[in-house]
Amino acid sequence: MFSLEDTSMKSKEAMDTVIKSYSDTAKGFQAIATEATEYSKKSFQDAVNHFETLSGARSIETVFELQTSYAKSAYESFITEATKMGEMYANLAKSAYKPYEAPVANIVSKPSKSTSTATPAAA
Repeated sequence: MFSLEDTSMKSKEAMDTVIKSYSDTAKGFQAIATEATEYSKKSFQDAVNHFETLSGARSIETVFELQTSYAKSAYESFITEATKMGEMYANLAKSAYKPYEAPVANIVSKPSKSTSTATPAAA
């Protein structure tokens, strides 16, 4: 049986774990938001520069070449950014779950009495 001191200590440890987890999660979301903002600014500036260049084109062939080049670079940039954001979300999920790995593993590894004593229903 737990004493009052043991219970208080476990409660404090649990609260510290929750606070650290929330703090790390908030930092992760902040990093993701910052990355998304920077990508949006860069993408917008690239589009503005493209349209300025496009407005100076003198022939249809040049317009098609510029547009094709821009579409290719925008697509590659998007794929790179999407991959980076996916990795950031995966790392966020891993770091959010990290403090709970040991307690969950302890619970899962202990066989419960109800499953070991259960018998199959007769047909």
